[in-house]
Amino acid sequence: MAPSAMQHSPSHAATSASGYGKSGFTSVSVDTDKVSRTDDAIYSNYTYENATVEKVDGQYKVKPTTVDYQFKVDTKVPKTGIMLVGLGGNNGTTFSAAIEANRHNISFETKTGTVEPNYYGSVTQAATIKLGVDKDGKDVYAPFNEVVPFLHPNDFVIGGWDISSMNLAQAMKRAQVLDYDLQRQVAKHLEPVVPLPSIYYPDFIAANQEDRADNVVPGTDKWEHVEHIRKDIREFKQKNDLEKVIVLWTANTERYSDIIEGVNDTADNLLKSVKESHDEVAPSTIFAIASILEGVPYINGSPQNTFVPGCIELAERHNAFIGGDDFKSGQTKLKSVLAQYLVDAGIKPVSIASYNHLGNNDGYNLSAPKQFRSKEISKSSVVDDMIESNHILYNEKSGKSVDHCIVIKYVPAVGDSKVAMDEYHSELMLGGHNTVSIHNVCEDSLLATPLIIDLVVVAEFLSRVSYKRKDEQDKDFESFHSVLSFLSYWLKAPLTRPGYEPVNGLNKQRVGLENLIRALVGLGPHNDLKFEERMW
Repeated sequence: MAPSAMQHSPSHAATSASGYGKSGFTSVSVDTDKVSRTDDAIYSNYTYENATVEKVDGQYKVKPTTVDYQFKVDTKVPKTGIMLVGLGGNNGTTFSAAIEANRHNISFETKTGTVEPNYYGSVTQAATIKLGVDKDGKDVYAPFNEVVPFLHPNDFVIGGWDISSMNLAQAMKRAQVLDYDLQRQVAKHLEPVVPLPSIYYPDFIAANQEDRADNVVPGTDKWEHVEHIRKDIREFKQKNDLEKVIVLWTANTERYSDIIEGVNDTADNLLKSVKESHDEVAPSTIFAIASILEGVPYINGSPQNTFVPGCIELAERHNAFIGGDDFKSGQTKLKSVLAQYLVDAGIKPVSIASYNHLGNNDGYNLSAPKQFRSKEISKSSVVDDMIESNHILYNEKSGKSVDHCIVIKYVPAVGDSKVAMDEYHSELMLGGHNTVSIHNVCEDSLLATPLIIDLVVVAEFLSRVSYKRKDEQDKDFESFHSVLSFLSYWLKAPLTRPGYEPVNGLNKQRVGLENLIRALVGLGPHNDLKFEERMW
């Protein structure tokens, strides 16, 4: 076992509640002439239907449009390594322990009884997708990870970086997330793993993190740091005989980087600034640049603006995949459902007050004003597209915004159990008002870990999907745009292709992803007309 990676023999992969415990397993076969298969690929034909709209003199002029595509899915699931930035933190150690518990089928005792290993909270491992109806008109669902050939988390090879030198067993104990009996049993799998030295620029994270920083890449030359991380990725891939690597940031929230003309506004300016070790180049952007130059997907799980304009342009230039920002786990995920419900019901939210207190290291870091500001921005943007969708409720006369207040406080006593309290104050008809108050207690890292799993699984899968228009058959298949906006379901402030607006509504994000998967196996988009029930 390499000192900075966890790997396993395939014979150790365990069948668990999350599925068959192996990559590439599918149980869905669609009987359609829209799909053909070879030994290593699925080809599907799909007609994308939409409509263009023009508003003229108060009238909506709508023109339906169709575009015919052919998709290709490479069905061979590669041996994949996951490199986490922040491997020794709460999320990194919980993620690593969860994989080991499922991989080795480790059950453990709690005060309420025996707990079997599972991947609850993961869409790809513990949720289902509707396929259609049976002969009686009843909906039929299949496991999400059995429709198309996904990578299974039991097969992850895990490594990464951390500014703390603790091995993963010690770091897991420090995090105080998991039950003792589980920690006791997985410790032997985590003890050999020591994170690689990470990038540490004190100006970007809270000063209270300095005591942890005993495992850092030396020097101040930021281009040397890029090359150091690139070398780490190559060596990790080689030592573990990997076909693919994915890098994901789950380290501390950084302050926002200032967007400065000539510094980080273009790819060339950003590279020049790195070589000059400019103060506004953040550690997370160093990791992103290194990943892009190595051609490996990079996902940002924290709220800072890692993907400055120059970084996005660099990813486009190298056809490298990126995704972000900020894990959408508890309070914000609920907000993206509830706010959508209110607006879609014709009820007008006028204020949303969100209060959080948490006691883990994330909360400790967020107690610093600049780091809190990064989190505040990502949390507040989640309702923007919902407001924009309804000009009856939100217009120049009645107001086009929601008063959105966010407070985060560090309270050590609650540990990893984040406490969130929200109040939604809305206008009803004829001057009426409606207030919805929610009190939510969630174990932060046990919500975030399944998101990491899903982001890695889906990002890896999307890298095996290519397409071309049917009227351009002479062209080669090409990959999706560098910005993987299909990952939006798991992210608070979804990164989108420049010039496009993000979709924040959780149901819209889920339907978009499901419809893509359905298209790849020859099924049309979701249809809930239920004519089987409603027609004679």
